[in-house]
Amino acid sequence: MPKRILQGKVVSDKNDKTVVVKVERRFTHPLFKKVVRRSKNYKAHDEKNAKKVGDRVSIEETRPISKDKCWIVVEA
Repeated sequence: MPKRILQGKVVSDKNDKTVVVKVERRFTHPLFKKVVRRSKNYKAHDEKNAKKVGDRVSIEETRPISKDKCWIVVEA
């Protein structure tokens, strides 16, 4: 099964080797037929602590690294 890759914006880099990435998705509401935006935060592993708040990053699904961290920042 291919690994999912998502794009988002770094909203926090306070943890060591971890960044919090906000990923926004847009879809058409089934009843009201309007475009709706939903966002979700993902914790991603950043080995070199290179990413800062405001950076656009790609994250890739990976094995569980900690209790709630199973994404890794892709160097692209």
